[in-house]
Amino acid sequence: MKTPSPIVIGADHAGYALKEFVKAYLTALNYDVNDCGPGGEDSVDYTDFGCMVAEGISSGRFERGVLICGTGQGMAMTANRFCGVRAALCNDLFSAIMSRRHNNANILVMGGRIIGTELAKEIVRAWLETPFEGGRHQRRIEKIDTLSAK
Repeated sequence: MKTPSPIVIGADHAGYALKEFVKAYLTALNYDVNDCGPGGEDSVDYTDFGCMVAEGISSGRFERGVLICGTGQGMAMTANRFCGVRAALCNDLFSAIMSRRHNNANILVMGGRIIGTELAKEIVRAWLETPFEGGRHQRRIEKIDTLSAK
């Protein structure tokens, strides 16, 4: 069986508890998890951790990442500023599946104050297992990628 690719993960103080849960879940699934932080629930700026994870994806060091803040909005906005990043805010199962199937999302973003641990586990599982369909969707991804050159 193939060893899963390493995953980079980060959060802010509002997403810390869910990050720790997701990290443990990923480790149980045999993923090597690179935790960018934070190391606790003291107030931090989500942008700092969103940038670390997004840079890991943009640079090609990681294929996939997970970001968690209170709502997920700030992390998604931050991560999507990076070339080659397609961060998808998924606080439900359908969005997670479709973000992979049609958008080839490479960062999963969730709201730590919106969803609970069991739903997060299902979202992560579905997001990791759902393949990108390619085809007409690849053409659209390529159009997205040209936007960062403007």
